[in-house]
Amino acid sequence: MAKVAFLGLGVMGYPMAGHLQAAGHDVTVFNRTAAKAEAWVAEHGGAMALTPEEAAKGASLVFACVGNDDDLRMVCTGEGGAFQGMENGAIFVDHTTVSAKVTTELYAVGQDKGIAFVDAPISGGQAGAENAVLSIMCGGDQTAYDAAEPVMQIYSKMCRRIGDSGAGQMTKMCNQIAIAGLVQGLSEALHFAEKAGLDGRSVVEVISQGAAGSWQMANRYETMLDDHFEHGFAVDWMRKDLGICLDTANETGASLPVTALVDQFYKDVQKLGGGRWDTSALIKRLRALD
Repeated sequence: MAKVAFLGLGVMGYPMAGHLQAAGHDVTVFNRTAAKAEAWVAEHGGAMALTPEEAAKGASLVFACVGNDDDLRMVCTGEGGAFQGMENGAIFVDHTTVSAKVTTELYAVGQDKGIAFVDAPISGGQAGAENAVLSIMCGGDQTAYDAAEPVMQIYSKMCRRIGDSGAGQMTKMCNQIAIAGLVQGLSEALHFAEKAGLDGRSVVEVISQGAAGSWQMANRYETMLDDHFEHGFAVDWMRKDLGICLDTANETGASLPVTALVDQFYKDVQKLGGGRWDTSALIKRLRALD
């Protein structure tokens, strides 16, 4: 089993690191709020470090799941960053959803230091992390991916290298673009059913078995009908991700009219006080318009 580090113990990272420790790996964790790392060690064993550099020392694999581009730069190359503690030949695996720009930037820095960098954003939400059934889309060198993939399989149901550095992040953008439209469509369907006086659960029971079925429908329709959104992937984080998608679309020349519109709908949800609500809270915007 490997000596590994895990940087970032949010709703995703906390259970992911736990799965690694349970599988027999020697895990050292770092979190900006040290109390979270202390709680993780108390629950799972392993060790904690006060800086990413300390956590990364001696680790063959360093995993990260932080917030955004700036957070990732900080844990990699900032003061006390992981790259300062990693040895030649070690592999950094980034599970954060960030821009492809910062990914390729850190990939180049890693190459200069003899460190491999794999971008490996994840999909599946908190439940996917807790149940070890995440989907992982990866970019980077094949050799580095091949070394990291067996470890990532511990908390995933699907793990695949899409291409060179940045390809994982580009694929995650495709994921978020697809989700945005799906959630808006589902919200409109359920809202329409409500206004038409139909029983929403009966409607979904039927249409979910046909072409309208989706993960969002199967996993979110009940809480949407119950007007419950204190769970799941937050609207604030979705807007961060969609901002990356729209910025990248401007750079590549892609047209994302629906994504741009749904991003503004999420902005409306934020104005309703729903920044921390699940992304399925788009239906609350429709109800607020009544």
